Amino acid sequence: MICTIGIDIGSGAVKSALFRTDGGKHEWLAKRLERIRRRDPMQLAQDGYEGVLADAGLNADDIDYIATTGEGENVKFATGHFYSMTTHARGGVFLHPGVSAVVDIGALNGRAIYVDERGKVLSYKMTSQCASGSGQFLENIARYLGVAIEEIGPLSKSSQNPEKCSSICAVLAETDVINMVSRGIATNDILKGIHLSMASRIVKLLKVTGIKEGTALITGGLALDTGLLAAIQEEMVNEKVNVTAVSHPDSIYAGAVGAALWGAFRHAKLRELAERAAA
Repeated sequence: MICTIGIDIGSGAVKSALFRTDGGKHEWLAKRLERIRRRDPMQLAQDGYEGVLADAGLNADDIDYIATTGEGENVKFATGHFYSMTTHARGGVFLHPGVSAVVDIGALNGRAIYVDERGKVLSYKMTSQCASGSGQFLENIARYLGVAIEEIGPLSKSSQNPEKCSSICAVLAETDVINMVSRGIATNDILKGIHLSMASRIVKLLKVTGIKEGTALITGGLALDTGLLAAIQEEMVNEKVNVTAVSHPDSIYAGAVGAALWGAFRHAKLRELAERAAA
């Protein structure tokens, strides 16, 4: 039996997940999420680590491996670090077995990852440095429109006449939104237009990875934005991509989950090598 903790430090939040692995069975014991909001990510990683331990009723000595991902290379108490592409892929397959792709939409960028049934990365494509397909961009627009984050999805889905904006540049897109407001375009139509622009980029990323059919799990900070998910599903049809986009209540934890599971795998391999050497 192996107990591992995965810690995913993103641009907007720090996620922690604690797992117990016994053979091929993985039991998720605890999870924590802390929004960064100008706080120290390293301290939040420490808080998340201590939090999942307390929630699971375990001590530090009970943990066999602490795996970080994302921007977590400098977490001093970690055992090892994994590239976020592989952790999101593995976490996505755990959350939704049978997925063919994982689409991670974070605070600063987005990426589409084509995976096999084990969570192995077959190919991937990331957005450019421009942030018009990111969570931070959408948050900035919502703040300008005076809309709470949790209102974005329902408002977008209520739109009947979406007004599309630039999908190329965040600065141009924000200028488009200012012009829309001055023209009296309804807030829900602006948000739906933004979602469609973001969805267009995401679907194009997926097509480039080579995926032809199956299911794509949306992960990251925008995974629970119902308006964005609906827009992605709509763009899949428009682009004639035979892929079903889905989300999961725990999609934001995909990186932390994958880190914990890869940590268990690595620990088991290291233990096996040590036992062979001692034999």
